[in-house]
Amino acid sequence: MKIPNINCKIEMICPINLSEDPEKVKQAISNVFPFSETKKENFSIKAQSKELRSFEKIYDVILSNQSQKSYTRNLEDNLDNNNTWFFLNKQAAFVEKVVICDDAEESPLGPIKVILTSSNIDGIIDWIAFAN
Repeated sequence: MKIPNINCKIEMICPINLSEDPEKVKQAISNVFPFSETKKENFSIKAQSKELRSFEKIYDVILSNQSQKSYTRNLEDNLDNNNTWFFLNKQAAFVEKVVICDDAEESPLGPIKVILTSSNIDGIIDWIAFAN
């Protein structure tokens, strides 16, 4: 996998339900985004990375499942200036699986919201769309 040299910020936000262990929610994010800094804020876990290599696990899943169209559609549908986002299933992330959600209700305990910000957001979407 060749990671393009594109400046970006990747943010992950995930709610913590009263029935959940915050450490397990933190682990779910770390499983999918190993190169990110995580912190607990009130009733959520937030993580951030400024390295596109943090997207490596997701990219590998996109490539192996040939799911470029699904991710690209989500990223393009949610595009707003230099930002785009998508949801990942939290329970799947905890067991180190990457599962995209079209809407928040597809993840029963709440999804992980992944926000990508870059002055070259189109370059990032193209990198994902043409994964090979």
